Amino acid sequence: MKLKGRKIAVLAEKFYEDLELWYPVLRFQEEGADVTVIGPKVATYESKHGYPVTTDLASSAAKAADYDAVIVPGGYAPDHMRRDPAMVKFLADAGKSGKLVAAICHGGWMLASADLVRGKRVTGFFSIKDDVVNAGGKWEDKSVIVDGNVVTSRVPGDLPDFCREIIGLLAKTAVGA
Repeated sequence: MKLKGRKIAVLAEKFYEDLELWYPVLRFQEEGADVTVIGPKVATYESKHGYPVTTDLASSAAKAADYDAVIVPGGYAPDHMRRDPAMVKFLADAGKSGKLVAAICHGGWMLASADLVRGKRVTGFFSIKDDVVNAGGKWEDKSVIVDGNVVTSRVPGDLPDFCREIIGLLAKTAVGA
């Protein structure tokens, strides 16, 4: 239980990529983390394929200080997430305070909106490259990139690398580690 005592927020919105939300949620719970799913409202959001997730907390009530990490799954959800100022502020507050922030696939859109890619090496789904570069990120095509407190990956096939890096970083400072 490498993440015992760790609190992780996973962001959700409509049209999230199924694996990119559920794989980290379950993997981090398996390691003992307390995982909270946060959306614009406490509601049920459907994935790209119609699979539902019910959020535990509204973004307007979320405080970055309460979490050790924030995970942004991809799909079309990040485009909807960045329309919610409270969700962008939550992510920005987490990243700027040194908390681990991680995004996969289109999740880099949220990192860009929260001004967390400037000067960072990052990756993501190839179609967001221009957005991330224009936000000041240094684009690389790799399965996972860790640059300081920012972790990024490209696609669902990168999830094992993505989660391994997040778990490794959080385990270094976990309660009882």
